[in-house]
Amino acid sequence: MENVLRPLIVFGGAIALALVVGWVVDRALRRLDARHPETPMWGLLRSGRWPLQAVVFVGLLNGFSEQTQLGRDHQKTVDLWLNLILIGATAWLVLRIVTAVVETAYSRYAGIAHDAARVRRVRTQLTLIRRMATAVVTVIAGAAMLLQFPALEKLGASMLASAGVLGIVVGIAAQSTLGNLFAGLQIAFGDMVRIGDTVIVDGEWGTVEEITISYLVVRTWDERRITMPVSYFTNKPFENWSRGGAQMTGTVYLHLDHSAPIAEIRAKTEELVRASDVWDGRNWSLVVYDTTPTTIVVRAVMTARNADDIWTLRCEVREGLVTWLHREHPYALPRVTTAPAAPEPGRDGGAAAGRTPEEAAERPGTDGTGGTAGKDGTGRANVPGARRAT
Repeated sequence: MENVLRPLIVFGGAIALALVVGWVVDRALRRLDARHPETPMWGLLRSGRWPLQAVVFVGLLNGFSEQTQLGRDHQKTVDLWLNLILIGATAWLVLRIVTAVVETAYSRYAGIAHDAARVRRVRTQLTLIRRMATAVVTVIAGAAMLLQFPALEKLGASMLASAGVLGIVVGIAAQSTLGNLFAGLQIAFGDMVRIGDTVIVDGEWGTVEEITISYLVVRTWDERRITMPVSYFTNKPFENWSRGGAQMTGTVYLHLDHSAPIAEIRAKTEELVRASDVWDGRNWSLVVYDTTPTTIVVRAVMTARNADDIWTLRCEVREGLVTWLHREHPYALPRVTTAPAAPEPGRDGGAAAGRTPEEAAERPGTDGTGGTAGKDGTGRANVPGARRAT
């Protein structure tokens, strides 16, 4: 009877004590959260209730496993599994605490900071710190679990004896991984790129959505995700439109006819820019940027608060100008000329000297003598060489 009651008492007592400890800690954290609403620390720490109860329960069982006399024929196996579960529960609890601390630090900084760029920088750094802490805790917990097996202890001792050679081999094999790891640290603390930045990589325009210790995710404007190694941003040039401030300057180019009314187009551009909700009020302009034999190039410049707004403003101005020109000044739009050019005065293809352009225009096919210009009475070409030939 004692062999049955003793395990039940130990198990029941461990479960009851674990539940009581979890309830007490949760009540204390709830009161602290109500007293200090300015920080989410205590509310986030409440998510560690289950791993805390697991640590208390397994720790009690591990401490009183010999008194239970349950599975005494396999005491080493029972102790091994209890140690493994205890290590896993402890790592779980530590990760919950790290997450709560990181999220609290970010929330408090975001609440007092006024610079969005610095907020994104801190967010990127804290995110990478949390991921690195998760990796470190996971590796340590895994190593601690492996060391619980006697066979692996001997293997570990032999590996430590050749640690120098092993380190060189691992360093060569994991060169790319280590490069990405250090590149992630350089990105986080070098302020090269941050979560939420607008970037252009390999000709793709998008927003940095996620940064890990090994890769980076860019969300494009059409909602595609481009996954790139973080070492790309330390080895190749890229455009960061958010660095130094999110405000941007955009341009709109129009190819128009040489007769386009520039002054009226400039006034219409000002009207369109000022009427837009996304214009930040800093600057706008319109100039003749270039000229070609058939058209002129007009450039409109405008400013906005960020990359999304400047894209919207450019589309609005471009559409508004094209619609207005088509309706009010259709002659200003580029066209292909198919009519012959006006002849140069005095050189109209066989006209008599002294004939005015007006006369040439009225009688383009005469030579001033009543005959047909360029032909004699027989219809042959009326040129000196042709006469001599006949």
